[in-house]
Amino acid sequence: MTSLGMRMRTPDGHWSPLFISTLSLLDTALVIGLVWLFLGSHRERIRDVLLGRRSVAREAIIGVALLPIVFVLAVIVLAIIFWTAPQLHNVPRNPLEDMLQNRRDAAIFGMVAIVAGGVREEIQRGFILHRFSHYLGGGLVGLIVHSSVFGLGHIDQGWDAAIAVATLGAIWGTIYLIRRSIVAPMVSHAGFNLAQVIKYLALR
Repeated sequence: MTSLGMRMRTPDGHWSPLFISTLSLLDTALVIGLVWLFLGSHRERIRDVLLGRRSVAREAIIGVALLPIVFVLAVIVLAIIFWTAPQLHNVPRNPLEDMLQNRRDAAIFGMVAIVAGGVREEIQRGFILHRFSHYLGGGLVGLIVHSSVFGLGHIDQGWDAAIAVATLGAIWGTIYLIRRSIVAPMVSHAGFNLAQVIKYLALR
């Protein structure tokens, strides 16, 4: 990407929204391709594993209904950390905020938050939990392992954020295990991410 003229960082040292969004979308395509390949190698259909037999529209409505619950739980987790272990708030400012300099950046990042965050991560989560459920020790083991890794993937935003994200990942993973469809977690996750972008833009 850099050889094609894309810069990883802006002149003021922040991550480039164009670079990050392009990389995230390429990563999304790669993850979806790998999931399709691995499921095909076991003669499993993507629809059966990721969407199940439930109504997509109904699952989407459930995902929207989950948004307030997810927000409240995130606030509760962060509040508990703030009062019991404030040292875990070790990153004063979320580095992703620096990419939101104007509305264009927010629009780009909002799209990435939906596609690369909500869609890609829930496809990945559903696939991994499916694999654990059938081949790697059970859904609960997969839920613990993947939620932990999911949280650690956000460690650059601080330990408190990583714990909150791991908690949210466990919630979305639990919903998948119960309903065997990624639609509700995907809609909830994408909505949560988009709301974060809107919040950062409004506060700026």
